[in-house]
Amino acid sequence: QVQLVESGGGLVQPGGSLRLSCAASGSIFAINAMGWYRQAPGKQRELVARIKSDNSTNYADSVKGRFTISRDNAKNTVYLQMNSLKPEDTAVYYCYAYLMGFGRGWFDDYWGQGTQVTLSS
Repeated sequence: QVQLVESGGGLVQPGGSLRLSCAASGSIFAINAMGWYRQAPGKQRELVARIKSDNSTNYADSVKGRFTISRDNAKNTVYLQMNSLKPEDTAVYYCYAYLMGFGRGWFDDYWGQGTQVTLSS
């Protein structure tokens, strides 16, 4: 069984910073990509940032230049450094991993439980 556990969300003022972490654990054979999605109230879940096993990254246009995704392969952990936060960044942030579990011959999507990020002055 595979689990993704997020941490680091909270309440922050506009212009502030937060760092999200997500650790994948369990029967993991290989991880292809890890990343972060977010969902604001009344909106669809959207990709924020993704990092692949070759360390290539892609970002939503709305966060480019403000957010940085990184990954520690030895710890199966992905990070999202969020700077210059704006009120529109308020959302539940979900970690995801595209990985292969032991005993399986294919990759699947796995999701964390979500962590709330709220911008408030």
